[in-house]
Amino acid sequence: MNTTSSQHFELECINCHTRLPLTRDVTGCPSCGENILEARYDLHKIDPQTWVQTLRRRQPNLWRYREVLPILDSAHIVSLGEGGTPLIRSQALATSLGLKHLYIKDERQGPTGSFKDRQATVAISALKEMGVNELVVASTGNVAIAYAAYCARAGIKLWAFFPSLTPGEKMREAALYGAEVIKITGTYDQTKEIAARFARSKGIFFDRGIKSVASIEAMKTMAYEIAQDLGEEYEEGARWRAPDWFLQSVSGGMGPIGVAKGFREMVGFGLVDKMPALGLVQSAGCAPMVEAFERGQRIATPVETPQTIIATLATGNPGRAYELLYDYVQAHGGYFTAATDDDAFTATLILARTDGISVEPATAVTFAGLINLVRQRIIKPDDIVVVNCSGHTMAVEKHILGEQWQHSVDLSGQARLPALPEEGLLSALEQVEAQVRRIVIIEDNMDAARLIRRILQARGSYDIHLAHNGAAGIQLIHEVMPDLVVTDLMMPDVDGFQVIDTLKADPKLAHIPIVVVTAKELTAAERARLNGQIDMLLQKGSFVDDRFIESLVSKLK
Repeated sequence: MNTTSSQHFELECINCHTRLPLTRDVTGCPSCGENILEARYDLHKIDPQTWVQTLRRRQPNLWRYREVLPILDSAHIVSLGEGGTPLIRSQALATSLGLKHLYIKDERQGPTGSFKDRQATVAISALKEMGVNELVVASTGNVAIAYAAYCARAGIKLWAFFPSLTPGEKMREAALYGAEVIKITGTYDQTKEIAARFARSKGIFFDRGIKSVASIEAMKTMAYEIAQDLGEEYEEGARWRAPDWFLQSVSGGMGPIGVAKGFREMVGFGLVDKMPALGLVQSAGCAPMVEAFERGQRIATPVETPQTIIATLATGNPGRAYELLYDYVQAHGGYFTAATDDDAFTATLILARTDGISVEPATAVTFAGLINLVRQRIIKPDDIVVVNCSGHTMAVEKHILGEQWQHSVDLSGQARLPALPEEGLLSALEQVEAQVRRIVIIEDNMDAARLIRRILQARGSYDIHLAHNGAAGIQLIHEVMPDLVVTDLMMPDVDGFQVIDTLKADPKLAHIPIVVVTAKELTAAERARLNGQIDMLLQKGSFVDDRFIESLVSKLK
């Protein structure tokens, strides 16, 4: 690690702009009481183009941007290789939503599996520089786990306070790293208050002041990485690129505030030419920001009793953070939206079974919000969209998969036999095959066809056949005699209308249910032509919907 000094920096109150140094005693602005402080650097000493070239020669982790991070001496940096996470271009999900440029910032690949590793490396490095050797933190899971890992590396003792809704697996992981774990039967807001009182009574450092500074400064590095990667993706040379949208679920709100600061700094550097719109998603069971936004209010009314089982999003009082995010949306564009826990669990399945990415519930809420914003046409097909994939799946499978997630074959009664009878195996296979239903999908866009197939196969053992045009589809239908046909309308040569006419004209095929999936806005005449001929009409861009899948499955029963 380079041990040369970093740029000089000070903290600045976002309200009255008082400047002060970062010390262990900082808990807010001493002049006005504001609790959100941001680091300010000597940016005029940095030549952007020279810096960009320097960054390319450094290790691709968070600390490559050390000139704009709040550490005076890089010898104090406590790192586990965080940052530098990939920006993955979505294929299947993007196709299903009709988006041309959907990217997933995969923060699951951090050292402890969440984007809070960024906050932990900055916070613990700053605390080490200040000589702190014991720390109290309140968390719903990811922050405490990340802090515990980095505290272990730095030799700092950690007291981690959790609300009782936090999954036991997360509390145990923090304990594994050596943290003293205290579970509080109460809300997250109550847990924070108890943690603060404990810290005061014991004279232990409580991370309230450094937490907001570290969170903002650490999360802004996501913005730098995104802009740098998008610049390379779109071959814009030395210039980086901001997306049209950055989406993240929010509870306290420090993450997107940090991302916004990163883009603001890059605009000042001349590295990007715009600020992205923010898509801010909350759980419907605890959505004070969304409710205030829908009322056009800059100040959120706290939610006293959160009604979500997603503990990481159960902050009832967002405080000043909402005001900052509201102001940002008014100035640069964006939207607040909510998604239910059920929407989140459905999104978990969709993302895992289409793009192969397994995410924590807070991330799933973000993707559910993305689907909502696309359906409302707030996000447009040509927009460049980046979603913060903030963490990996935790133990929520019982909510997502239900009880019937595996098929069991009991062979215990035959365990003493020298060999498995062949007839018994064949009989078992025949019983499974007897439950299979045949589906023909006719779609000239093979990505869309494969997506429908994957979603259906995830819901049952269906025998699915694909045809890339109408003529091949008709031939395939005659060959396999399916129980359901899913067809596009707009195809070259033999289109979907001709496929439907052919099926309905043939007595042997007329009974087969037909689902039409189309991106075309149908005219009145076209709708009349389909009336009474098909069982379901679905616009492309909305078929990643559990109700759609349930409807398809119901056709097979």
